[in-house]
Amino acid sequence: MIAELQCVVLDCPEPLGLAEFYAGLLGGEVNRPDRRWSVDEDWATLHTPNGQVLCFQRAAGYLPPSWPDPELPQQFHLDLAVPDLDRGQEQVLALGARLLEQGPPERDWRVFADPAGHPFCLVQG
Repeated sequence: MIAELQCVVLDCPEPLGLAEFYAGLLGGEVNRPDRRWSVDEDWATLHTPNGQVLCFQRAAGYLPPSWPDPELPQQFHLDLAVPDLDRGQEQVLALGARLLEQGPPERDWRVFADPAGHPFCLVQG
């Protein structure tokens, strides 16, 4: 092993707002003091309950992915397990997510976009 994953960083237009969106989705603490970085209007963090850290970085001229159009590809996405897809969908939409693809009723995952346009999937788990 050469390295250990410290965090996942998402470019976005509003770091604090996106950190709060993901806190509503995953739980955790926004902008918890951490010696590894400082937070400001261009950088926000989310320490999740299981110890993973998501960071949000302001990107000037940010253009959201246009899933599934390869002209502006998704670049990455998060798969997030939920016990009930219908309930999970209701909750993420209430937080400000947008449904991108529901698929057929028997499919066990759905694709959403966060408020900055990053795709993520809710997966029956």
